[in-house]
Order: sequence, then structure tokens, then C-alpha cells
Amino acid sequence: MPSRLSQPVGSAPAWAIALLAAASVALVPWSVALTTQLPAHQLVHHWDVAWAGFDVGMAIVLAATVGAALRGSSWLAGLAMGAAAMLVCDAWFDVVTSANAVDFWVALGSATAIELPLALVCVVVSRRALDASRTTRAVDDPDAAPAEPDPAC
Repeated sequence: MPSRLSQPVGSAPAWAIALLAAASVALVPWSVALTTQLPAHQLVHHWDVAWAGFDVGMAIVLAATVGAALRGSSWLAGLAMGAAAMLVCDAWFDVVTSANAVDFWVALGSATAIELPLALVCVVVSRRALDASRTTRAVDDPDAAPAEPDPAC
């Protein structure tokens, strides 16, 4: 008899859900420790490479999302959600790492006018791709039991 942790929950194995839950709980004290221990100001090397590398990665994920959409790929939902996450992270770090008041307001304006709305578009694209894949599966296999709606969506 399989253990309870190997039983799938939705489309994810129970062990993966348990691992993610443990990681989310562990991040709370870790975040408190970082907040209390790290300096508020730090000079870092390769700051330019870190930001440029992240933006290049974001451009690649956005381009891959476009490619998946044009091809009707099953990767579309995941890529679009990954792009949304990257856009939100980019907005967050642009704002909180602003060097001065002008940079702060430019970053905040960019976050509210560009990055966060684009992230929302990506979430909508992801959701529609998931809905379309469910509909396609239902048409391809009419004898399959209907999928229960995901309350998290």
C-alpha cells in the first residue's frame, strides 16, 4: 500500500506539497533573521551583471511565452505564470533597491504602469491556457470524469 505522502493531491504528489509547505514555513524565521541581521546598505560587486542577467532571463521567458502562444504549446500556462512571477519580482526589486528619490519614483511608475499590468496579462493568459487545455481534454476523452474546478483559481 502506498504511503500517504506518495498519494497525489490534484496534479501534484503529496510529498511535493509537504516539501513546499515546509519551505514556506521555514522562510518565515529566515526572513526575520535576514531583516534583523543584514545591513541596510551594502556595496556589491557585479550589480550590473545581476540586473542585466535577470532582465535577459525575463526577456527569454517572455519570448518563450510568445512562442508557446503562437504554437499552441502546452507549455504556455507555465511560461506565462513564470513570466508573471519574474515581472512582479523585477518591479519589487526595482522599487526597493532604488538609490534615491528620483530612481524610486521612476521605478514605482514603471512598476505600476508597465511591469505589474504586464504580469496581470500573463496571469490571464496562463489561466486561459489552463482552461483551454481542460476543455480540449474533455473533448478528446468524453468518457473521462469531469474535472473538478480548482478552488484556488
